[in-house]
Amino acid sequence: MEDRENLNRLRWRCTRRAMLEMDLLLGEFLDRIFPTLGPEQAEAFITLADMEDLELWPLVNGSHECADAVQAEVVALLRTVRVK
Repeated sequence: MEDRENLNRLRWRCTRRAMLEMDLLLGEFLDRIFPTLGPEQAEAFITLADMEDLELWPLVNGSHECADAVQAEVVALLRTVRVK
């Protein structure tokens, strides 16, 4: 039950953002790619999802680079997501 609650909280954080683009991108990532991540990548995604949009968007659009290697892997995966 706790895992489902944690996933629901994460979904809420991913889809209730200030930027609609981030809502769509993170929500699609959570549905399609998150279940395939390893534990380190999943933790990195959770950390990224906790960032403010103004911090996260430059990482996703490539205008800033991640200092953390695992976060950089997850951001690269985020860049591959195509929103329906």
